[in-house]
Amino acid sequence: MFRKLIAFGVMSMALMMGGCASVPMASTSADAQAKTFTPSPDNAVLYIYRNETMGAAIKMPLLVDGVSVGDTAAHTYVRKELPPGQHTITSKTEKDATLTIDMLAGKIYYVWQEVKMGMFSARSALHQVDAQQGQKGVDESKLIN
Repeated sequence: MFRKLIAFGVMSMALMMGGCASVPMASTSADAQAKTFTPSPDNAVLYIYRNETMGAAIKMPLLVDGVSVGDTAAHTYVRKELPPGQHTITSKTEKDATLTIDMLAGKIYYVWQEVKMGMFSARSALHQVDAQQGQKGVDESKLIN
């Protein structure tokens, strides 16, 4: 009985680790261009990245100001140019996570979408991070379309 339980656990973990969510990806040239981290003089630039393997089988929808900007998967990111002002980012999971940032033109902002364990499905948390940590997380990820 104990061996069956262990075998079931190992198979379950293999399925969770092996099944990765698929999202539309941008071209490699668009990814390379986004990773130059060039500010926009008239807009704020927002990077939201998910550089973890945990929860790889789960897509996590992202909204900025209530509008969908795509679904993230493991090791993916979104880059958006936004007008200056206050913007609210929402990660739609078992329990929505939100973060509001007052953004300035010519500045770049980085948000880490952390994957967390939920009761019935994945949860997430959103953290504004500094440029060094943000650029490292984006470099570990690929741009979604």
